Amino acid sequence: MATQKGDDYADRSHEHADVVDMKHNAVLIEEAKHAANAEQRMTLLKAVKLYPKAISWSVLLSSTLIMEGYDLALLGSLYASPVFNKKFGTYNAANGKWAVSAAWQSGLSNGARAGEIFGLLFAGWVSDRYGYKVTTVGSLILMIMFIFVLFFAPNIQVLVAGEVLCGIPWGAFQSVTPAYASEVAPVVLRPYLTTFINMCWVIGQFFAAAVNKGSVGRADEWAYKIPFGVQWVWPIPILVGVIFAPGSPWWHVRHGNREAAKASLLRLTSRNDPSFNADETIAMIEHTNELEKQMKEGLTYRDCFKGIDLRRTEIVVGIWLVQTLGGQNLMGYFPYFLTQAGMDASNSFSLSMGQYALGMIGTAGSWFLMSRVGRRTIHFSGLCCQLLILIIVGSLSFSDTNGSVWAIGAMLIVFTFVYDFTVGPVTYSLISELSSTRLKAKTIVLARAGYNASNIFVNVMTNYQLSSTAWNWGARTAYFWAGTCLLSAIWVFFRLPEPKGRTYAELDLLFEHQISARKFAETKIDPFSPQLDDEIQISTKNGKK
Repeated sequence: MATQKGDDYADRSHEHADVVDMKHNAVLIEEAKHAANAEQRMTLLKAVKLYPKAISWSVLLSSTLIMEGYDLALLGSLYASPVFNKKFGTYNAANGKWAVSAAWQSGLSNGARAGEIFGLLFAGWVSDRYGYKVTTVGSLILMIMFIFVLFFAPNIQVLVAGEVLCGIPWGAFQSVTPAYASEVAPVVLRPYLTTFINMCWVIGQFFAAAVNKGSVGRADEWAYKIPFGVQWVWPIPILVGVIFAPGSPWWHVRHGNREAAKASLLRLTSRNDPSFNADETIAMIEHTNELEKQMKEGLTYRDCFKGIDLRRTEIVVGIWLVQTLGGQNLMGYFPYFLTQAGMDASNSFSLSMGQYALGMIGTAGSWFLMSRVGRRTIHFSGLCCQLLILIIVGSLSFSDTNGSVWAIGAMLIVFTFVYDFTVGPVTYSLISELSSTRLKAKTIVLARAGYNASNIFVNVMTNYQLSSTAWNWGARTAYFWAGTCLLSAIWVFFRLPEPKGRTYAELDLLFEHQISARKFAETKIDPFSPQLDDEIQISTKNGKK
């Protein structure tokens, strides 16, 4: 009898607990829905007023990539420096010039890429376990240490080792910055903060050209030591600021710490907006996290290749591979390319500064464009324009006049503007939005590792194509990359979906229901339906999936 009473009491307790859970879930869903609706209705001006601190912290972390943009453009520029070539190159009796061989150029460029792959994989694990802030602080400390190797390198072998070592923290920055930028801001701010990363790249490239122009005229070792030493300017002040940065609310929710998530959110937002409800925003984050759990999304690298996440991983990796295969590599070799074509080294650096300044204008212009046009449209249109420019550059190579050299330079400047107006910045927005929140860090790691591995191939090809000691194709190199750009455009047309204006929960369900990439924009979806499997409301203009 006592046992039966005990069982009845236990049953009633379980029923009571189930009722409490149902009420809690109903409240959570209602709060999440209210926060999602408020976020989607939020104007840009209101978002800037509500999230000024999030903007500042995101900009600070993103500025770490100025260093990578600086160094990678620096290498291409230093190949045009006579002093650098004499120190680290070999003498070519045929033309009476010193030059770094194509093999060692590939070693330098690919050394950094190899280091970045290690840094990416390590950062993917560390950022998931300890957070974006700790990962960034540790990487900045390593960066400060490894610059010493570049600065004091006595030969080409040590210089390559320095590039490998510096690549490790650069890889970490590549993983952390887009993930952090996409998680600390609402939907309307997300494209601006993620594409600012591209602006940081361009700023770094501009400084590399400016520093090289100032030092190229020197006849001593400082012609290349000054450019290497300038890299210490970035990490120290950034490190001081990042120490005080708040963590990502999404990261805290994934680790089951609601209070820490709310505390971070309050540090990211303005306190003087009575319409903002932090608890509702946290409820939206929790709802999205639970939604992805129900879709059986884990937290390991293996999960990136399971179920619906396989498609998401393919798209994010593909987007970044397109960045290497669309001819963008010619921008980094701009001064070297022009000196090989016969232009004076000083003039090539001057033109390079103009190129990157126009790139900054292009990135700023992309912010205006993204507020009005979808990401997919921007990306595809940009690739088509790049294809046309590459064909023109290749065709100009058949003229041997000095005017054709300047025309090639002008077309590469236009190429830079088009890239930084379209494909370059929108890539960071796309990879941040199309990966799931639970697997974001690891998906970005895999995609960026694929990008760096692809870049190894691209760098080897470009060095041999442009080097006077190898194939010496000159401007005809553009024809080869026009072919890869065409293939990239075809892939984008069929595989790249449109995430503009979508919350993470909406994107999760669009992928879950296997909506075609070309129908993402027109599909209406309700992520707050009580039955996710049976009653989810999906409709398109023609009433079909």
